Amino acid sequence: MTSHQPNLSQRVILVTGPSGAGRSTAINALEDLGYEAIDNIPLSLIPRLMEGPAPLRPVALGLDVRNRDFTPEGLLDLQDRARGSQGLEILYLDCNPEVLVRRYSETRRRHPLAPNGAPTEGIALEIRLLDCVRARADILIDTTDLTPHDLRAQLQGWFGSETGQGMAVSVHSFSYKRGLPHGVDVVFDCRFLQNPYWQPELRALTGLDKVVGDYIATDLRQAPFLDHVLGLLTFQLPACLDEGKAHFAIGIGCTGGQHRSVAMTEKVADGLAQAGWQVSIRHRELERRGMAGASTRVLDMSGASRA
Repeated sequence: MTSHQPNLSQRVILVTGPSGAGRSTAINALEDLGYEAIDNIPLSLIPRLMEGPAPLRPVALGLDVRNRDFTPEGLLDLQDRARGSQGLEILYLDCNPEVLVRRYSETRRRHPLAPNGAPTEGIALEIRLLDCVRARADILIDTTDLTPHDLRAQLQGWFGSETGQGMAVSVHSFSYKRGLPHGVDVVFDCRFLQNPYWQPELRALTGLDKVVGDYIATDLRQAPFLDHVLGLLTFQLPACLDEGKAHFAIGIGCTGGQHRSVAMTEKVADGLAQAGWQVSIRHRELERRGMAGASTRVLDMSGASRA
């Protein structure tokens, strides 16, 4: 079994996104994961920080419109100048504007871009300003449907294995009815497999239930499909790692995101874990419905879950 080892002595994560999307939670979570975390650092100080002695552990820097010298163009220019010398990556926390409005109404805070107006004005302006940063993000996490605990779990999946591998791998099940997950690198469609939904005794169950997985496995196309998917991924992932990619997200979709995609996500993640990758799993539609066992989790290289 191959273990994929990192070189992260100078890795720097820039954490940004619209106000209210969870940046503070992310910074605290990364600090708990062993990062040296600095929030609200001026852009002008980051080059001096990076020119100093190499950090002994990876660094997470929180940035948003409240920084006095923050501009989206300045942030992207900083990343461009750092490419090739240090692992400077952008972690962008996205969120639906309606949810941001609700979060502001719950906290009764003023938006930094509309201190004397309605939060909706500041939120709309900030999203427009950050659109170019979002498009260039190395890792994008949509916090619209995430609790702080869920966000921490996702960050654990992306960054919690720093001493085990140089590239975070995540596998997401989803429903095509709700669109593709944000930020996925490759998508596999398993809607051609026989659908447990049409079996009355299986309809209320999920792909996490063994009886559902067993039913899908009776489709003679399932095993070769899994073999082809794992063959492609085990060929592609080492090449992405060699290119310096820090993350790789895999989407597996079906019609409702409850049966086939969930079962196949579990099988693909287990196969990648057995191949030596540490993999995080997320079942998007099960999370939306609050179904048991839907929380994000990480498989170690033996295929066992860990918190």
